[in-house]
Amino acid sequence: MSHEIQRIRNIGISAHIDSGKTTLTERILFYAQKSHAIHDVKGKDGVGATMDHMELERERGITITSASTYVEWDGYHFNVIDTPGHVDFTIEVERSLRVLDGAVLVLCAVAGVQSQSITVDRQMKRYNVPRIAFVNKCDRTGANPERVAAALRDKLGHNAVLLQMPIGLEVEHEGVVDLVEMRAIYFRGEHGEEIEIGEIPANLQERAEELRTEMLDAASMFSDDLLEAALEDAATPEMIYDAIRKGTLSLEMTPVLMGSAYKNKGVQPLLDAVNRYLPSPADVPIEAVDIDNDNAPVELVTDPTKQTVAYAFKLDEGRYGQLTFMRVYQGTLSKGDTVYRASTGKKVKIGRLVRIHADKMEDMTKAEAGDIAGLFGIDCHSGETFLGDGPRLAMTSMHVPDPVISLSVSPVDSKAQDNMSKALQRFTKEDPTFRVHLDPESGETVISGMGELHLEVYVERMLREYKAEVETGAPQVAYREAISRRAEFDYIHKKQTGGSGQYARVVGYIEPTEDGEYEFVDKIYGGRIPTEYIPACDKGFRSAIEKGRLIGFPVVGVRAVLEDGNSHAVDSSDMAFMVAARSAFRQAYSRAKPQVLEPVMKVSVEGPSEFQGAVYRTLMQRRGNVLGSTEDGGFARVEAEVPLAEMFGYSTNLRSETQGKAEFTMEFSRYGPAPREVKEELLKKYGGQVAEEDE
Repeated sequence: MSHEIQRIRNIGISAHIDSGKTTLTERILFYAQKSHAIHDVKGKDGVGATMDHMELERERGITITSASTYVEWDGYHFNVIDTPGHVDFTIEVERSLRVLDGAVLVLCAVAGVQSQSITVDRQMKRYNVPRIAFVNKCDRTGANPERVAAALRDKLGHNAVLLQMPIGLEVEHEGVVDLVEMRAIYFRGEHGEEIEIGEIPANLQERAEELRTEMLDAASMFSDDLLEAALEDAATPEMIYDAIRKGTLSLEMTPVLMGSAYKNKGVQPLLDAVNRYLPSPADVPIEAVDIDNDNAPVELVTDPTKQTVAYAFKLDEGRYGQLTFMRVYQGTLSKGDTVYRASTGKKVKIGRLVRIHADKMEDMTKAEAGDIAGLFGIDCHSGETFLGDGPRLAMTSMHVPDPVISLSVSPVDSKAQDNMSKALQRFTKEDPTFRVHLDPESGETVISGMGELHLEVYVERMLREYKAEVETGAPQVAYREAISRRAEFDYIHKKQTGGSGQYARVVGYIEPTEDGEYEFVDKIYGGRIPTEYIPACDKGFRSAIEKGRLIGFPVVGVRAVLEDGNSHAVDSSDMAFMVAARSAFRQAYSRAKPQVLEPVMKVSVEGPSEFQGAVYRTLMQRRGNVLGSTEDGGFARVEAEVPLAEMFGYSTNLRSETQGKAEFTMEFSRYGPAPREVKEELLKKYGGQVAEEDE
């Protein structure tokens, strides 16, 4: 099925956990006649939301994997991706936003901009994704869309412009006032499918006029024609739509719409807004790099006749084998075509090509530039580029955060061992934030991820999907080591064992860097160390920082500067200089005042105001540093920074202190120095080899 490129919309539904993303997507499917019934997210009706197709998602009432679907609305073709809200599954949001052209940022009308809203917004900015804000849950007690729009401006720096105002709030929420066409929209019928247009209620007329003036002021910044027409009170809806679209595509405006997805209000106007304001694939600049030409940037065009360039952004192992989610940026993918992997040059033939609807699919013969499709029978990893004949191009990869927590897993028997290996092989291929390694000392298999829930879900999936019963060890925090001052080194590596020996001398210093990255600086002059041995020195320093000498964790934030040295015409070699650099680093490390860094999490706790004191107490008991709190409508939100090591079991503690009425979200913030007593405990636990020098 071929679509006019201007009528394609690739959009994501993103938000803080529990803002109503999946409920909204469920309504979109219903109104676009993709589904014939509306199901509950928590699965109370025994069916569960269409997009939460994993049994685990329906049981927990959360989205774990991003789910893709497609719908038709008013002659436009939507590829919609419903993304998880929980920070543990942040890679699902990253990979989705990497391939999407626009997004709907869903916000709760009561809670407003929450911690995960900030994270999602940061991800959208990373990939320059234009967005529309949808203020959901206007039927809830304490709902206030205007306050949410103000928070968008203050907390996220958006030019948030209200295009609607509510007709009633909380239990009296009936519909919305369209400020562009100055009319009232009501949603009648059992599921809000009957739209009734009417006059704006008299009691809302004055406020509607004020908000319309504000909206026109903001929109006219993007259109001189609208500015002139607005001054003469002759602005037409089409002029306003065009100006808002320009502002949205340039990322300089965020249109704000509202409603209640659960109560079936406001969804159809949102779909119209997606058509009007969000970009088609042709509106978004696309850049690849030419691998054979020193990664020079190459502009792609959404033309189905050009060289095919497609990006594999997600893998899913299903009952028919590996399903690869593919975004076609240029050219056409056709059934039976041969494409090749940009990374290896290996050719693969396209067998089955499908359009995806959650866990269901329908066959298609081709996918053109701008489309999202699924392919079977292609062996690849997430983030690979596939090409037709032509230059060897590659799409830039997505941002993959490092894991912050580890867990040892051991199978209960040999059958579970085989099944666990299969499961881990699949999960690491699908999820770049899920890592597996073998601990060389204990011989245990260690899995690493973004949080307790992340690893808990994978352990549960091993049992359900692979019948692999495993026992888990205590969670392990991903500590780091760092130096806190400059230290010189002058090291000679000398070995004579008959025949040619080994000789290398390196002189220089190590010092901390501000950005937490490793840096190697070559300041050798006059050939004191031959040029061919310099990379070996770099390699030696890199191997030394892989495992620090305090507690055996990687060393971060180090600059190694090589200033002088010596070589021997016969005995010097790459190996000699690599060993010399590694030993020189260790020599200087103990004098550089090494310290242990621990991951510090940003924690946001929300609950009734009466429990605010109890929330403070639970955070302070865990070495928390409270950053601030806000109180609104009987609800309080407390923001704090807490070391990850102290957050284990926090959900149980919080529930008992607040009678189960408070909830929290947590995401990685930064690495910070561990206090002396914590450091001493870790040195005892890991048998540290270097004691910190006193000042």
